[in-house]
Amino acid sequence: MSDTATTDTAAERTTGVMLTDAAAAKAAGLLRAEGRDDLALRIEVQPGGCAGLRYRLAFDDEQLEGDLVDHYDGVDLVVDRMSAPYLGGAVIDYADTIEQQGFTIDNPNAASTCACGDSFH
Repeated sequence: MSDTATTDTAAERTTGVMLTDAAAAKAAGLLRAEGRDDLALRIEVQPGGCAGLRYRLAFDDEQLEGDLVDHYDGVDLVVDRMSAPYLGGAVIDYADTIEQQGFTIDNPNAASTCACGDSFH
């Protein structure tokens, strides 16, 4: 996992979530490929999955009242206030290796995860 992020310090992040350079670059690239500059990358925690909570990571064209936003090079990261306590200190990365491809979330608040890795408690 990359330890670098495109914002300077943790104190500057309002979402409590860090987006690595690799994740920011991939998200920005996906937005460019779609020709969209009106979307933000939103991470949410929702009820579901076998461990009780699951992540939802998607592009969103809405910002709701109370949303927390961090600006990265080419992409905004949005977290709603209900999800923020579950995500404080989490790191979103992007991997493109033979073993793993896609966005990953390393969340220190997850006490346990399910075997499929899709949900946490």
